[in-house]
Amino acid sequence: MEGYEVFKKDIFQLTKIDLNAYKERQMKRRIDTLITKNGIHSYQEYVKLIQGDKEKFEEFVNYLTINVSEFYRNPDQWDLLEKSVLPDLFQKFGKPLKIWSAACSTGDEPYSLVMLLSKFMPLDKIEIIATDIDKQIIEKAKAGLYVDKSLKTLPKEFIDKYFEKVNDRTYAISDSVKSRVKFQQHNLLKDTYPQNCDLIVCRNVMIYFTEEAKIEIYKNFNNALKKEGVLFVGSTEQMVQPKELGFESIHSFFYCKS
Repeated sequence: MEGYEVFKKDIFQLTKIDLNAYKERQMKRRIDTLITKNGIHSYQEYVKLIQGDKEKFEEFVNYLTINVSEFYRNPDQWDLLEKSVLPDLFQKFGKPLKIWSAACSTGDEPYSLVMLLSKFMPLDKIEIIATDIDKQIIEKAKAGLYVDKSLKTLPKEFIDKYFEKVNDRTYAISDSVKSRVKFQQHNLLKDTYPQNCDLIVCRNVMIYFTEEAKIEIYKNFNNALKKEGVLFVGSTEQMVQPKELGFESIHSFFYCKS
């Protein structure tokens, strides 16, 4: 399909999503698949469709933002967070901590954080800021319904304590956990970042960005953290030169603002 450059500009006008910041081949392939699925043969035609149809517009944003999520993804890293990183942060900053779950997808991550923190303090002392670019995904996260597959690596104690089985495959997370998370829409590439965070968790989203966009985001995360605050990243997202971005590596996947 021709006209991708113009399409990127149109999409930015419409959604404020800058497609230039995403790896082009990967993103273009996703978009082309969606356009074909809608029986459309040009980018121009597709822009007209999403301009005039709210549902198709939501479908596009939802499809564009890659939502793969699960509770306690990479459990050994969560173990490290519990046994080493959090105690260290409590010692530096006291309780409660200011925590931001960025690009939170369907809510598995901020809810995992609430459950983990409940081992250290009462639930009513916990508040997590959770953001994502995708409005539909945030609504899904607020609903708090999950299939059993999402819970496969979550410690059993949390499932027993904070989940109710709805049917054979679906679980609902308790309101006591849900009420501790404040969800809002946020675009990592253009919106203002929360400030004075003690811990920022942003995992498995940076892999979709170009190197330039990553550097920009890491710098913004650095500004958003308190001195000695920590950034927790995904298992395929280690920083190549953390020092140049104002971080030092304290464990694999954990970076401290230097």
